[in-house]
Amino acid sequence: MKKTWVYLLILFCNFAFSQKVMQGQILDYDTTVPIAFAKITYNNKTIASDWEGKFSLEVKDDKKPIVFSYKGYYDKNYYLTVGAKFLIIKMVTNNTMKEQEIYSENQVNLLVKKVIESKSKNQPEKALATFQYKNYEHLLVSAQPDSISSKIDSIIKKNLFGRTKIKLDSSNYKFKKLVQKQHIYQTEKVNLIQHNNKGDKETVLATRMAGLKKPLYEYLGLNLVSYSLYDNKLDILGISIHNPISNYGRKLYVFKLIDTVKVGNRTAYRIYFQPKKLNSNRLRGLLYVDAENSAVCKAFFRIYGMVNINALYTFNYLKEHQIWFPEKRQFTVVKGNNSENLNILGGTIKFTSELGGSRKDASDHTYLKLESAPYDVVINKEVTFKHPQIKIDVPDVSMSKPDSYWKNFEKDTLDVRKIQTYVSLDSLSEAEKIEHKIILGKKIFNGYFPVNIIDVDLRTLAKYNNYEGFRFGIGGVTNNKLSDKYKISGYVAYGLKDEKFKFGITPSYLLDKETNTWISASYSDDLKEIGQIQFATEAKRFKIYDPRPINISTFYNQKTATAFIESKYIPKTDAFFSLTRSEVQPLFDYTYQLDGNSYTNYRATTAQFSIQWNPYSDYMQTSTGRIEIEKKFPKFSFQFTKSLPSLFGNDFDFSKIDVKIAHEIPYLSGQNTSFILQGGFAFGEVPLTNLYSVAPNNLNKDSLLKRITFAGKNSFETMFFNEFFSSKYVTFQVKHTFDKVKLAYKIKPIIAVVTRMAIGSMDYQERHIGFQYKTLENGFIESGVEANSIYKGFGMTFFFRYGPNALPKLEDNLALKISYVLDLGF
Repeated sequence: MKKTWVYLLILFCNFAFSQKVMQGQILDYDTTVPIAFAKITYNNKTIASDWEGKFSLEVKDDKKPIVFSYKGYYDKNYYLTVGAKFLIIKMVTNNTMKEQEIYSENQVNLLVKKVIESKSKNQPEKALATFQYKNYEHLLVSAQPDSISSKIDSIIKKNLFGRTKIKLDSSNYKFKKLVQKQHIYQTEKVNLIQHNNKGDKETVLATRMAGLKKPLYEYLGLNLVSYSLYDNKLDILGISIHNPISNYGRKLYVFKLIDTVKVGNRTAYRIYFQPKKLNSNRLRGLLYVDAENSAVCKAFFRIYGMVNINALYTFNYLKEHQIWFPEKRQFTVVKGNNSENLNILGGTIKFTSELGGSRKDASDHTYLKLESAPYDVVINKEVTFKHPQIKIDVPDVSMSKPDSYWKNFEKDTLDVRKIQTYVSLDSLSEAEKIEHKIILGKKIFNGYFPVNIIDVDLRTLAKYNNYEGFRFGIGGVTNNKLSDKYKISGYVAYGLKDEKFKFGITPSYLLDKETNTWISASYSDDLKEIGQIQFATEAKRFKIYDPRPINISTFYNQKTATAFIESKYIPKTDAFFSLTRSEVQPLFDYTYQLDGNSYTNYRATTAQFSIQWNPYSDYMQTSTGRIEIEKKFPKFSFQFTKSLPSLFGNDFDFSKIDVKIAHEIPYLSGQNTSFILQGGFAFGEVPLTNLYSVAPNNLNKDSLLKRITFAGKNSFETMFFNEFFSSKYVTFQVKHTFDKVKLAYKIKPIIAVVTRMAIGSMDYQERHIGFQYKTLENGFIESGVEANSIYKGFGMTFFFRYGPNALPKLEDNLALKISYVLDLGF
C-alpha cells in the first residue's frame, strides 16, 4: 500500500512538472522596453505577448524549445531551466536589417486615417459649440509600504587607511514606517473648464497643498499630461510629443489591429501603436476606436526611459450629443532605467541612481500619481468668460476653502493616509519653515536675498572688468513687507581701479496689480559697455558672474534721468515706454564729428518703446499679477528708440529699430534645439556708443592660451572686442544641445554644437574719429562645441572662426573658453 502511494506521488509530480503554466515578459536587450505582440512558438502552437510584452504559456515538455520572434530582432530559442518561475526574455536587435521597422497593415492604416479625418466631429473642442465642466484633480506622491523592506542594512566602507568600517543604514526602515502612516506629498485642485468660440479657459475654484498655506502658482499652471487626445502634440511631463493620431504622427508610429471589443456597449477596435524605430523611447500604447464614428473611446499610453510613464484615458458616450466626452485621466510616474539621481516637480519626487551597486533605495519604490475626473458637465448652453488670452484664473477665494468643502471629494474612504498627510506636512512645514524656504529659493533664483523689508540684489555685490578692476557694492529693492503699492530700488558701488563711486535709485508705484503696471522714475551715474545691445523687456537673469565685461576696457560714463512705465496690460506681452535724458562721456579715445563740430562729450534725450510678444506661451492671472506659466516659442521682441532733438538741448537726431526672434524645440529625449534671429537698424546722427558691436567675447592677444576666459551665453567667442561695429546688422544663431553624456562617475557633460553668423554695414564711417574698427559687409561665421557642466558646473567650449573674415594665422581663429552653469537646485 505504501509503495502504491509513493508511485502515485511520483506520477503526480511528473505530471505537474510536465504540464505547467509559465509566465514571462519579453524585453528589448538594450533598452529593457517591453516588446508587444511578439510571436511565441512552442510545440507547434503560436501565441503572442500582450502590449506589455507579457505572456502565459502552458508547457508540457521542457526538452522542447520556446521560440520568440519579432521583426527587427534575432529569433531567440529558450529551454526551460529547473525551478524557473517567471521568464525574462531579452531579444537582441538585428542590426543587419537596413530598416529595423515594422509596417502597419492597410486595414489599420485606413482606420487610423479615418480617426484623424473625423477629428472635427469627435473632438469636443471642435464638435461642440460650447461646454463646461468642473474637474477634481488629485496629485499624490507615495509608495506601497508592502514593497519596501524593513530590514536595517549593513553598509561596508573603507576609510582612507583601508580599514573596514561597518555602518548601519536604517533609511528603508524609516521610509517604510513613514509611508505606512501617510503619503509623502499630495495636493488637490478643483477647476472649472470652459469652452466657447473664443477658446478655452480654466478657473481654479479651490486648491490646497500639503504643508503650504498659500499654494504655489507654478504648480497650478503645470500640465503634466494633455486634456485632449486629438491635438497634434501631446504634453507629457511638460514635453510636447507628436500625437500618433495626427498626420505627422502616422509617419513616426506603426499600428496593429489586435481585436474587437465592447466599450460602453459600443463596438470598438483595439489598436496597438509603437515607434517605427523599435528601440525608441517614444510613446506607445493602445487606442480603442469606436467602430461606428471613428472616435477614441479609451486609451492607454506608456513611455519607457529615465522614468516610466503610464497614462489612462477613459470616456463616456453621450448619446444625446453623439460624442465621447472625457470621464477620467490617470497618470503615473515610476522609476525607469536612470543611472543618475532624478528629480521631478522640483525634488518633490526623487529617484536615486543605481551606480552604487544593486542595493535598492527606498525612494526607488516612490511613485507620482495624478487622477482627474470631470463632473457637472454642461453642453451646448451659454458659456461666457473674460480675458480668453489668459489660460488660467486663480482668484484669492480659491485658496481659503474650509475642510468641509473637500469632504465632498473623499470618495476613497479606505485611504486613511490622505488626511494624515495634510496634518503631518502642515506641522512639518511650520516647524521647518518649508514655505519660507520655497519663497527664499525663488528669490535667490531671481538674484535677490530677502533681509527684513529689503531684498538684497546679489548682482551688485562684486564684479570685475578691465576699467574698474574689482567693483564692490550693495543694492536692493523693498519688498511687500513694506508695501504692495510702492517699492524703492537702488545701489551704490566703488571701483578699486578707477577709484570712483557709481550709484542709482529708482522709486516705483503700482498703478494696476492685475496687469503688473508700474510707473517709475530713476537716476543713475554709472558706466556702460560700448555698443551694447539690450532689450528693455528682457528679464535680467541672475548670474554669479557676468563673463563678458570682465575683459572689456571700452566703457562710457552716463548720467541718466529716466521716467518709464512697464505693463502686461496687453495679454501675452511685456511692454515698456520711457523718456530718458543722458549725459555721455566716452572713457576712451573717441571723437564724433558732425557738420564741422567735434564731440567728445554729448547729450541725448530719447523716447523708447519696447514690447515682447509671446503668442504661444500660457499665462495665469493671480492676485499678484500675470505669470507666464508655460514658456512656448517662438517669442518676438521689438524696440524703437528715437532721439528728441528739440528737447533739453539734445545734440543729435537719430532713430534705432531692434528686432529679435527666439525659438526653441525641446525633445522628450532631453535634447533641445534653439534658434535666435536678431537685427538692428540705426539711422541718423548716431555716435559709436549707441551703435552695435554684436556681442564679441575674445581678447586681442597673440596666443590661444592667453585668450582663455569665461564663455558667454550667446556671444561671439572668436570675435575680438571692438573688432567690428555696425549701424545695420543681422545675426543668426543655431544651437543643438544633447542629453547628458556619461563619461565617468559624476562626470556627465552636456554637449552642444553651435553655429553663429553675422552680417552688417556702417553708415557715415568717416564721422567716427580716433577709434579703429572693421565692418561686417562680408559676414562673420563661427562654429563650436560646448561641453558644459563637466564637473561641479564648470565646462569647456571650443570655437573656430571661418569664412570671409577668417584671419590669416590659424591660431587667431580659435577660441578656447571656460563655461560655468549654476545649478541652484530649484
